[in-house]
Amino acid sequence: MRDGINKPIFVVGSPRSGTSIVTWCLGQHPNLFPVEESNWMGDFAVNVAIAYQVGAARGNRSVLSAMEIREDELFAAFGQCINDLILRHRKDRERKHQAGSTASEPKGRWVDGTPAYSLHICGLRKLFPSALFIHILRDVRAVVRSMLNFHRVAGTQLVPNEEKAYKWWLRSVRACVKAEQAYGPSVIYRIRYADLADNPEPAMRSLLDFLGESYTAKCLEPLAKRINSSNVPPGFKSDDPSTDPAVVKKAAQLCTELENIPQPAQASCAVASEMQAAFEARVKHMATIDTAYKKAQRIINTLNPAALPLVVMTHAALAIADRYSAFLSQLS
Repeated sequence: MRDGINKPIFVVGSPRSGTSIVTWCLGQHPNLFPVEESNWMGDFAVNVAIAYQVGAARGNRSVLSAMEIREDELFAAFGQCINDLILRHRKDRERKHQAGSTASEPKGRWVDGTPAYSLHICGLRKLFPSALFIHILRDVRAVVRSMLNFHRVAGTQLVPNEEKAYKWWLRSVRACVKAEQAYGPSVIYRIRYADLADNPEPAMRSLLDFLGESYTAKCLEPLAKRINSSNVPPGFKSDDPSTDPAVVKKAAQLCTELENIPQPAQASCAVASEMQAAFEARVKHMATIDTAYKKAQRIINTLNPAALPLVVMTHAALAIADRYSAFLSQLS
């Protein structure tokens, strides 16, 4: 292993924006290997924060506080373990994919292209303080068309309608743009899907330079064919009359702005503080939901289930679900 450092790469952005193709391209590099979309690390970071609060709640009578173990130390320790596990089990993954011939290559970093991590960048940075992020930006109209035709590839619908697709793009891209503002160009790099498609070599050279890796033409090979495409029919139009025009307008305006305005040249401590506050609010909310759920369980267990109407037994659970849905809507 040439490097083996704990410096993973996360490719973020809206679903159907090219996160997978960028991950596969980087995976051709002699020091980088792709992993499947993981999806669990963002929530795991929230759970680590909740666990730290529990483990430090009683001051010097709690092991974390008594031993002066800081929260950032706990996060970094878990992140190091995750990194070591992924590097250690790389050969197992490649054996399953019948790619054993490359297992001896000294690849020391991994690339994760989970689009959902657009909403978890703050938490991922806690687990992996040296991680780098790539924000792949694609025209919102192309993304919406791809989302609506995703069933042609996967056999299942990705979104129920056009408006949901626009809102998903907005939520993901806004989160990535905020991370650009918070952490600056040394941590997160914006690349346009159009540049990767129309001028692949200079786009890839610039991307690898950001990652601190040498250029290799092998990273362009996956671009030679359509991979994970939604196979959108040539004449397909996403013009559902029930779609809120205001949502489409917001998405189109943001897309135009980002296409013409470069990402901020410096990090913003103020925006980073906002992201930290949002992460803490998510942690507090999830901790409250867990406490409320356990309380509801205790109440139900003291009652006679045979004599208790089902609607009463499920009332507490439904109330918790409503609170969680309201919380998620605040993030969109």
